[in-house]
Amino acid sequence: MPTRRARQVAGATAGLLLGLGAASPAHASATHPAVVHVHAGHPGSTDRTSRTALTGRIARTVHTVRPGQSIQQAVDGARPGDTVLVLPGTYRESVQITTSDLTLRGAEGLSVITPAPAGATGSAAACARAGHGICVTGAEGKRLTGVRIESLTVSGFPKNGLSASQTDGMTVRHVLAEKNGEQGISQEKSIRGRFLDNESRGNGQSGIFLANIADGKGGAIDTEGAQVSGNRLTGNRIGVVVRRLRDLVVEHNTITGNCGGVFVVGDDGRPRAGDLTVRQNTVDRNNQYCAPNDRLPYIQGTGIVLTGVEQTRVTDNEVLDNVGASPLSGGIVLFRSYVGGLSADNTISANTAKGNGPADLADRDGGPDNTFSGNTCRVSEPAGRC
Repeated sequence: MPTRRARQVAGATAGLLLGLGAASPAHASATHPAVVHVHAGHPGSTDRTSRTALTGRIARTVHTVRPGQSIQQAVDGARPGDTVLVLPGTYRESVQITTSDLTLRGAEGLSVITPAPAGATGSAAACARAGHGICVTGAEGKRLTGVRIESLTVSGFPKNGLSASQTDGMTVRHVLAEKNGEQGISQEKSIRGRFLDNESRGNGQSGIFLANIADGKGGAIDTEGAQVSGNRLTGNRIGVVVRRLRDLVVEHNTITGNCGGVFVVGDDGRPRAGDLTVRQNTVDRNNQYCAPNDRLPYIQGTGIVLTGVEQTRVTDNEVLDNVGASPLSGGIVLFRSYVGGLSADNTISANTAKGNGPADLADRDGGPDNTFSGNTCRVSEPAGRC
């Protein structure tokens, strides 16, 4: 009799393949490109790729990868518009993507990417040597566009589960990033990213980390409307870090059980970080202890922090029971940047902040024109902000 796990895998596999049902040439149209499925290859390879030329129509190939086969080999054989479909199983490898408009999709919770027991060779070697699981890498002046990473688990890598650089419009959806040494999901030097309905837990640094430059300073990048929405972030050092960026929204996330919830970070660089929105998130009980490092004091009991940013709106969040004795502790905290640059012209409004300690709202920055209005809270620093 099939086990419950076997039935789950079979059902997920069937669902994935049905969801990518091929349109026959007779029914394909310009608005519904033909999808050409490819069939199983031998273990250690991927399914043989093929492409059908249809006059006036686009043929897009689905490259199916089964356990024992190589995701990277399928990615290497894919062209813009193709999908690499990873069936349920555990795949011990890193994956490097350098093709625009490529979709890498698994069966949510069942398609797992973990480190290879030995060093990788070939296209993914640099990604593996860097300690990452999935790398999405464009180049200066030639960003990768339209890459989609969906319904995969990326677990146990020494550095980042997903590491992206120089992308435009990358979508990361329904990904589980867990127990990676640094960031669960990381992106730098990129615009218009969408990070939707992911779970990132138990990572050594951030659940989701977005920056102008991951390792370095420089002025803020305008992300042109990047979105971090609907994610669940637990057990990380910090749930979400947004560093030296502009024009981005962090909304509808559940951020709990980390050392810190949301950090929006800038400095004295130009353009300045800011013009961001943090709204309608639940940020509660981020009371784990994380030791200090060369950038920050220890972190414990921190909800939402703004440091060295301008024109940022923190509104309509539920910030509850974040308690600690660190300089960063409290519900919603404006904190003076260690590397220069006061926070200025930020708006903290219509939040519910309760049970946080030592204060629900704290202005420890002292920058000009920061306003607090319409918040529901009990204790503020200085007094009178509730």
